[in-house]
Amino acid sequence: MTTDATPEAPDAPPLVPLHCLLRAEAGPPRQAALPTGTPVWVLTRHADVRQALAHPDLGRASLYAPDAPPTVLTPNILDDPSSILNSDGPDHQAIRRTVQRAFTPRAIERWRPWVDGVVRELVDELAASGSPAEVVGALTKPLPVRVISRLMELEGLDTERLGYWSDHALSTTAYSAEEIRTAIAEFGAFGYRLVQERRKNPGEDLVSSLVLAADRTGGMTEEQITSLTIGLVIAGHETTMTSFGNALVYLLDPERAAQAGQAAQAGQPESAGAWQRIGADPAAAAAATEQILRTVPLGDRTTAPGQLRRATADLEIGGVTIPAGAIVAADTTAANADPQVYPPGPLDLFAPLGTPSLTFGAGPHHCLGAWLARMELELGLHHLARVLPELRLATPVDRIEWRTGLLTRSPLRLEVAW
Repeated sequence: MTTDATPEAPDAPPLVPLHCLLRAEAGPPRQAALPTGTPVWVLTRHADVRQALAHPDLGRASLYAPDAPPTVLTPNILDDPSSILNSDGPDHQAIRRTVQRAFTPRAIERWRPWVDGVVRELVDELAASGSPAEVVGALTKPLPVRVISRLMELEGLDTERLGYWSDHALSTTAYSAEEIRTAIAEFGAFGYRLVQERRKNPGEDLVSSLVLAADRTGGMTEEQITSLTIGLVIAGHETTMTSFGNALVYLLDPERAAQAGQAAQAGQPESAGAWQRIGADPAAAAAATEQILRTVPLGDRTTAPGQLRRATADLEIGGVTIPAGAIVAADTTAANADPQVYPPGPLDLFAPLGTPSLTFGAGPHHCLGAWLARMELELGLHHLARVLPELRLATPVDRIEWRTGLLTRSPLRLEVAW
């Protein structure tokens, strides 16, 4: 049984790292079509994207109304109508209030010491294994699994099975529709059993807190509680694993590092020696984390040009009237590079963000786990660079194997040396 999506076919042209992808230029709203053929308004400017993600007349629930046009070719877990992602207004807020206290920056900060301990342990094990090493299996994959397992008290979880469920649940072309539905059904059954068990024997974990809060307020159905539980399991490891692996490709890419060195010699923003600086200074690691999350997308937009919403009334965005019933795609990748908001040219990896990025969305559907993902990436980069300041890629960038056919893309394997 495989736990990762199949890498690209041997005769396919090599994929470029996500930080090398061309982005859509920020400009006025434009019309395009989804792979299903459904017309879509694509938003690329930071202000337009942020407005759309927060606008009360652009929602997710209406994407699943009886009269809604098709937006996906194959099912995936993000298109579960019962999930928190696909609810709006009071219904969405009722579900969100059930769990958001556990994911505030203050709450996340209390977890820092033991997350730090998990990172240190994994990095020390990687260093002790000797050079060269494969960093995905040794660090970027087990780190978020250990963290979410601890938060939800899932010790003993079959991580191979979790990877299998996650890859199927986030599949676009890697698996058939029937394979996806079967895996999601299995995952849902796991989540349902977990909810029932924690209701009978509650503990101090996140799942128990979720179930108790939902039962106390009475604002969630059993299906919604289960959907939220398995959604947290997937989101709790997929985002960090993906962003961590892609961050390492970005930081250790010798061509990018050479360009950064040339820019530094020309008096432009300095990123040469960035890896050593990240290891020497936790504050530098935190700043670099924000810039990497803004600069390196989680996927390559092969299924949709952005986060989808549907207009429930006529509205105006970017000087264009979006009619009721229209589909809108908020391209956060393009918005995160909008030259009207972020300085164009060579990236200053350690400059503070004057304007928050839209990587984790905005408005009512802003990602609940954003602060946890930030913490894991920040600590992972800092301790890996601290312990292995001479770390380098042992495989040419154009030979990297990628997880493909999913909503996200990250290295399947990443050989490093020091």
